[in-house]
Amino acid sequence: MDFSDLIQWCLEHLSYWVILILMILENSLVPLPSELIVTPAAYKAANGEMNIFLVILFTTLGALIGALINYHLAFFVGRPIVYKFADSRFGHLLGINRQKIEYVEAFFLKHGKISTFFGRLIPAVRQFISIPAGLARMRLPAFILFTTLGSAIWNSILVLLGYYLAQILPEDRLLEELERYSREISYVFVALVTLALITWYLKRKLKACR
Repeated sequence: MDFSDLIQWCLEHLSYWVILILMILENSLVPLPSELIVTPAAYKAANGEMNIFLVILFTTLGALIGALINYHLAFFVGRPIVYKFADSRFGHLLGINRQKIEYVEAFFLKHGKISTFFGRLIPAVRQFISIPAGLARMRLPAFILFTTLGSAIWNSILVLLGYYLAQILPEDRLLEELERYSREISYVFVALVTLALITWYLKRKLKACR
């Protein structure tokens, strides 16, 4: 199934429960871009076929459930495997040891909140940011909070994109324009997140020098 077929299927069969299931898969096991799910749903909402607030709710809930699956897999299964690899001879040959793993975990415990939040806004990162959070055993309430906030912001942006497209494009044009718009908005988010991280880092450095 190519891009156009997937969008067409979403337009024809999308419901709140389908949105929930697809978002769970997209955030846990299947690398399916959320733009392909959220934007067609928002397009239908703009045409009165779905409620825009319920679209945001179900997409965010699905993203959270999927993220929790990855978090718990890393928490209960991934961590022992990572430490076993770090203690192995092959791990040592690659320059990996228990001390370095512990350092990475300590870093994520210290900066995990901001990493989780911003990670949810970056394409190709948001699906996997839950894994280091689970490996570092980030506190679950904090993980849920910042995952929900980041996911809600990202999904709201995509919903607005879909709503905008519905005002200026007929349905048959959506298939050819959606990919371009979603790609451009992804670039904007990467730039904004990068700028925010640089600003945050420089402020911490200036504060430390005083």
